[in-house]
Amino acid sequence: DIIRGKDLFLGNTYESAQRDKLEQKLKEIFQKIHNNLNNAKAKTHYEDKHPEKNFFQLREDWWTANRHTVWKAITCSADHGNRYFRATCGGDNESLSHASHKCRCKDKSFTEETDQVPTYFDYVPQYLR
Repeated sequence: DIIRGKDLFLGNTYESAQRDKLEQKLKEIFQKIHNNLNNAKAKTHYEDKHPEKNFFQLREDWWTANRHTVWKAITCSADHGNRYFRATCGGDNESLSHASHKCRCKDKSFTEETDQVPTYFDYVPQYLR
């Protein structure tokens, strides 16, 4: 939600000030990404007409492309027994199990590689979580 610019939590005065700093830094980062786009069509597509230059579409697309990598980075040092709080691995015809492999689900071939993000809560509005 923070990357995508949709975080609803404002917190107390101190938290709000920290949040403003973070938001400004994210604007700078996505401005640099936009400036470095080589494809003219992409640059036009992501051009932000909003006066605050939030680059919401670029942020949304960046998150879509990188969400799995971000989850891996967050959980890379998780112990083997650590697990996500809810049974989310599996699905369709499989039974659900906990993401107990560095808080990730094993891939479909059930090898040791754990590459599956166990949650899609980042696409559920915060007030419904």
